[in-house]
Amino acid sequence: MPPSALDPQFLSYPLRPLADAALSRARQLGVSHADFRLERVRSASWRLRDARPAGSSDSVQLGFAVRVLLDGAWGFAAGVDLTPAAAAAVAEQAVAVARLAGGISRAAGSGERVELAPEPVYPEVEWVSAYELNPFDVPDAEKTGLLAEWSSRLLAADGVSHVTAAVLTVQENKFYADTAGTVTTQQRVRLHPWLEATSVDERTGAFDSMRTIAPPAGRGWEYLRGTGWDWDAELAELPELLAQKMAAPSVTAGRYDLVIDPSNLWLTIHESIGHATELDRALGYEAAYAGTSFATFDQLGSLKYGSELMHVTGDRTAEHGLASIGYDDEGVATQSWDLIRDGVLVGYQLDRPMAGLKGFERSNGCAYADSPAHVPVQRMANVSLRPAADGPDTSGLISQVENGLYIVGDRSWSIDMQRYNFQFTGQRAYAIRDGELAGQVKDFAYQATTTDFWGSMSAVGGPQTYVLGGAFNCGKAQPGQVAAVSHGCPSALFRQVNVLNTQQEAGH
Repeated sequence: MPPSALDPQFLSYPLRPLADAALSRARQLGVSHADFRLERVRSASWRLRDARPAGSSDSVQLGFAVRVLLDGAWGFAAGVDLTPAAAAAVAEQAVAVARLAGGISRAAGSGERVELAPEPVYPEVEWVSAYELNPFDVPDAEKTGLLAEWSSRLLAADGVSHVTAAVLTVQENKFYADTAGTVTTQQRVRLHPWLEATSVDERTGAFDSMRTIAPPAGRGWEYLRGTGWDWDAELAELPELLAQKMAAPSVTAGRYDLVIDPSNLWLTIHESIGHATELDRALGYEAAYAGTSFATFDQLGSLKYGSELMHVTGDRTAEHGLASIGYDDEGVATQSWDLIRDGVLVGYQLDRPMAGLKGFERSNGCAYADSPAHVPVQRMANVSLRPAADGPDTSGLISQVENGLYIVGDRSWSIDMQRYNFQFTGQRAYAIRDGELAGQVKDFAYQATTTDFWGSMSAVGGPQTYVLGGAFNCGKAQPGQVAAVSHGCPSALFRQVNVLNTQQEAGH
């Protein structure tokens, strides 16, 4: 299959006949809105332990869903029988669910009705993500062979006791049609390769590990061949970095200036900004599963989220972004918009019901379902901190610090249900003394409240420091759904942040 081409196998399914049957039946039953979504999601992974195969998987989800709006209430049903008769029957089930839901709501005295924010109609549009070589067109032997070769390089280095390597790949195809006339056919590819080296001191029993910081990406197999990341350089330096970490002293707890690398800061953005600016969470609709948000709707336009240097966007169009798509699962054309500007909360992530509920002109395209069996919910865009146009490089940020830490790579984290109190660790940290790196320290975590942390940001790196990080496994909703999302950011400098010694904390 050539680059950026829709999968012919997906196009061979009876997409339009199924949609026509479902939407026609829904109209006959009196709905004000209906949409049909057929998905094929193929996921595969390969895992090696010490350069030997340790497991693999290859699975496909295939099915369709019908969602309807009847008398202000949602109905939803899904099926796997790809025939027009089955599609019509699933539409009938969705309408029955809407009638039941509406009756329960009225009996409970709720006056809330679902209203969808308006959206233009997009008839017959296609979108394919930016990649060169679909990983599912690459022989499995090449995938495992490359991981084995990289693992062997690490194992040959002094001090490396074990190596785990893996690559996760996904091809997601979606066909969407609704009663307004929008019809979209889309395909996106993403992958997540990583290696982790472990060192064990046989004399003392001490051990530690270090993982590659190459982010997951909306790219194809060319990513593992060096497009977008220098794998050779990272693998060459990893053993020495791990050896330094094994010999590093434990950090002294206290307040430090922090220079945080994008490989760490992306996760802080995800937890303290990405989730906190989801409007359904801010309004309390997500409270049962993953908490609410301190960034409540009454503070829109006034909440001082951070320093005036802080400019954060939501973006579902970023090239190679894990949350990037042409049209969301409600037929909304995706966009880029401001969430935080000059340090002030100015926007939220929206789907059509949330936008309609609070009077926004339109959704910004944040509806997503992770499978044909799940209803679309409001999900995170690529939420990113923008670099300063003329900002310094990372060395320039470090030069501004007298006593601090430079933190690289994500590791463990913790944040409260309102996305306000948090602490984060990292793959490694370097002491900064008088503007220079002074060797690694370990057992560190930085702790703050969201507004104090972002309020302490005193310098933002330039575009040359910007990296698009992210994760495959952001969870939300009940039943639970998983989404992939990217977060771009430059290196940034934060003043006088509380740093914990995690060994001492554990001892308490």
